[in-house]
Amino acid sequence: MHHCLERIIKVINILLTQIKKKEGVLNERFICMIRINIKMAQNNTYAKKCENILNSQEFMLSFSECVGVSWKTLGRRLNIEEHYLSMIDEDNPKTDEKAYSMLTTWMQMSDNPTFEELKTALRNMKRIDLIRKIDKFTKTPGSPEITSRFSANKDTSEMCTALKNYYREKYGKINEVQPPLKVPANVDLMDNFVDLCIVDAVKTQMDVVFNFERKIFLEKQIRYTPIPYNEIFMKEKSVILISGVAGIGKTWLLRKCLLDWSNNLIWKSVELVFYLECRRLNQYPSISNINEILNVFYKGIINDFKISNHPALFIIDGLDEFKYLNELRNHSSSCNYPIVNALIEIQNYKYVVAGRVYAIDQYQSISTEHSNKLTVQIMGFNQKGILNYIENKVREEKKDVVKETLNSSPIARAMASVPFYLCSMCKIISDSKERNKNSFLTMTNLYASIFLYFFQNHIIKTNKLMNKIIEDDSNKKYILNICKIAYELFVENKVIFSEEEIQTFIIDFDNNESNLFGFIEKIETDEGCYYQFAHLTIMEFCSSVYAYNCLSIEEIIANKKLESCLSMICGLTNKSQNSLLKFLVNLNPSKSGSEELSYSILDRQKLKSKTYYVNLFIECFYESQSSFNDKIKLIVDEQDYWWQEWWQIWINGGKTSYETSCENYFVNHYIKSGRKLSRLNVKKNILSDEEKNLIIQCSTNVREVYFLCPIKFEGWKPKDKIEVLFMYISRYLITKKDFEENFLPWINLCEEITLSLHNDIDFIEEIYEWIRCLNVKWLLIRYRGKDFRNLDELKNFITQKNV
Repeated sequence: MHHCLERIIKVINILLTQIKKKEGVLNERFICMIRINIKMAQNNTYAKKCENILNSQEFMLSFSECVGVSWKTLGRRLNIEEHYLSMIDEDNPKTDEKAYSMLTTWMQMSDNPTFEELKTALRNMKRIDLIRKIDKFTKTPGSPEITSRFSANKDTSEMCTALKNYYREKYGKINEVQPPLKVPANVDLMDNFVDLCIVDAVKTQMDVVFNFERKIFLEKQIRYTPIPYNEIFMKEKSVILISGVAGIGKTWLLRKCLLDWSNNLIWKSVELVFYLECRRLNQYPSISNINEILNVFYKGIINDFKISNHPALFIIDGLDEFKYLNELRNHSSSCNYPIVNALIEIQNYKYVVAGRVYAIDQYQSISTEHSNKLTVQIMGFNQKGILNYIENKVREEKKDVVKETLNSSPIARAMASVPFYLCSMCKIISDSKERNKNSFLTMTNLYASIFLYFFQNHIIKTNKLMNKIIEDDSNKKYILNICKIAYELFVENKVIFSEEEIQTFIIDFDNNESNLFGFIEKIETDEGCYYQFAHLTIMEFCSSVYAYNCLSIEEIIANKKLESCLSMICGLTNKSQNSLLKFLVNLNPSKSGSEELSYSILDRQKLKSKTYYVNLFIECFYESQSSFNDKIKLIVDEQDYWWQEWWQIWINGGKTSYETSCENYFVNHYIKSGRKLSRLNVKKNILSDEEKNLIIQCSTNVREVYFLCPIKFEGWKPKDKIEVLFMYISRYLITKKDFEENFLPWINLCEEITLSLHNDIDFIEEIYEWIRCLNVKWLLIRYRGKDFRNLDELKNFITQKNV
């Protein structure tokens, strides 16, 4: 019937054309009315066909499988009452059966169920993928929808080609992110690569922008599992969320994706890819939908094209810089900023969003409906990338010095994976006439070196020595003012700030505005100018410098937002004459007593949990490069015996090289002062040189030693007495040779022994003979489900076993 009608319509169209040629314009109105009636007949036929498809079992079964666990949400959108949905849920065991029953109920209850009604409900659920599936069911070769889509596909193909050409031209060579930001260098992006890792379940607090992001990054460095680039971007996900600390290379990765898409390497089923930067979106708060955004940012390419349901992917870069992030997270229809609605609309498509850890963590709450989602964290350069950078970016005569510095400094080595730090360290080392071993000794030293390098080379632009620069009161005033701005914004969690906000800090701002650049950069928009620190690392360090110079001990301790800065504030108390820190600690003549700051901070922290206190104490002690003077001894020698039990060292897979450096420094001073560590715990079998050195130091004066796994430690044997040895290695089948080389030297030095051994070891007799020769006061050996509390019991067991 349908095909017959199509043939009749075709014949009528031919006849009408002939009539028009013969009769001229006399019958134009008559012909027009016939064509209108033909069009109505076509639409009625199409609607009738859609109605038949909607009621077909083939559609209902297929669609029910696609809806999946969202069946109940769709039912509510289709106005099915809750008690009906509950009955469906109870009566049907499988998800697809629940969805099928829900569709049947809707069609029975609705007076006129239509695809449009179903698509409206899906659109409200942001399930554009299901709308596309409906479109595949309903399209016919002669339908108006397909006819209009044919020309649109042609336009899409042209736009796709134009976009790919645009990205290849714009990002084939990109500006490297390096200080100063206004002097970029071209980098071949296709040759740069960064490792990615799966983020763990630990969530940063919603209301904290900066706190502990650096610490968490260092911890993840030692335990992340790299994901191959192809695994992420070749397997097409509906949503990809990419987080990472500032300066880690998120933008590099996204632009590499654009190039790979342009070269048909990834996202092959995606017709259009649009890259949007949040710092630019901030300029257009009144834009209310996607088409408006594209007509602003891609005007010369899309030419007022309506994107509708075309397969597209949106890349949103710099989510943490989006001014209206809080409104986006708590979106409502009455939002005062239309641009937020536009970003919500983007969720109807495939999308990739990148930003700092806290911003992506917040964004997770509004992307929960997507099951086909991947969340990754970028960890910066791998070792190969670091060496390639040095080879390509450092002068020949300085390459070995840079490599040696990165190898000898745990701080420099840990932070070199971050492009911003690597670039800064390479420039500082390359430009320095003399090698200053203290430049990257501590985290505070590293930050201070970068800060002063900025100041000397890109603000005042002078070759004068730093002590001559700081003698100038105007330079001191400038630094303190920058630090005050950073502090005020840091404690308010403000990444972007307005001209009015910055004017509260700088008198005669209009005449001094250009002097800020290098530390603060200006963003010009249609709505006015906004500002942000060139790098958030600089902002955090400046906040610490201001707190040290201008706040009382009580104010520092009371301010929760300064917790991440405490070790750095202590680091500013470092009295080394070879340290650059001395140029940043006397900026405020009215502040006195700063030398007592680190002791007071350490002492006050005892109010917190003991684990937190011990870890913070060791980090602060290292950053300040303190010694065990009388004040430190008073803090450490707490009268409470239980407190003293917490002076123990853990060597396990969860420690960063930075933390190990801090502990090495602390243990060296602690033991040299005549104090005994309560315990050494080892739960790591492959040890770094720093960890081996830490074990050696601890072994010279420790009460108890715990081994929780086999260890490899060639070329060294302990020689100092210990009180108690615990070896819990029952899960590890080790050889006699390994036991003799790595554990027997410890057994020979202790008075009390607890051994928990694997059931299948075959040298229990040798263990008996080794221990028999010692003067052991207390013994417990666990082996094959038995506890042997003395050598006689063990001997009897061995005798019976050999019978």
